[in-house]
Amino acid sequence: MTRYKCKISYDGSGFSGYQVQPKKRTVQSVIETVLTKMHKGSQVKISASGRTDAGVHARGQVIHFDSPLSLPLEKWELALNSMLPEDISVLRVEEADTAFHARFDAIGKEYRYFLNQSPKRDPFLRNYSFHYPYPLNLAAMRVASSYLLGTHDFSSFCSARTEVEDKVRTIETIEILEDEGRVSFRFIGNGFLYNMVRILVGTLIEVGSGKRQPEEIVEILKKRDRRYAGKTAPGQGLYLWQVYY
Repeated sequence: MTRYKCKISYDGSGFSGYQVQPKKRTVQSVIETVLTKMHKGSQVKISASGRTDAGVHARGQVIHFDSPLSLPLEKWELALNSMLPEDISVLRVEEADTAFHARFDAIGKEYRYFLNQSPKRDPFLRNYSFHYPYPLNLAAMRVASSYLLGTHDFSSFCSARTEVEDKVRTIETIEILEDEGRVSFRFIGNGFLYNMVRILVGTLIEVGSGKRQPEEIVEILKKRDRRYAGKTAPGQGLYLWQVYY
């Protein structure tokens, strides 16, 4: 058996998230169906660096799987891409150590989130950004984001359905950029909790709209309670950009 590591990209618009769900179209189920066909009906399971929710996209998701097939790496890419639907693309396939794990070996991730600030909604961007046509104080948002940098317990910034006990994470980078009516957020950290990036964005938007002061971030972190943070930003603006190993 050989362990293969794959970098994949997908448009999350047509999926009910990454993880297999009964009677739902998911990224994992689609890829596993294709791999099972390639293995003449023998079931092949994949593992990913992490799950993405319904509507969330990935530019650099990483998965791994084991296979007895002996194919050149470029043939793996060609075969998978010829059988996968157009909203999933395999960007790279490489052999990995048998001990490699896409999730547990990851040392960091980068997420990006996009806001469309155009006064009128663009139907062609509705699945790829969050339309928010209201003024934002980006300077205040950047001050607020500075309080999120470093190592903290992010219990206030994750879904109440988060299963993990340890909610301490380290955020190394937060950038908030504006370019021709689009605001983009860039987050790099050693790991992110369930809905964490979307809640961070939703809270920063509330700072930018004047509903909160930047300094409130300090108290929200101390509370360790989801009820004190802002709303969860919609999924379509979020992209898993890169996974670091």
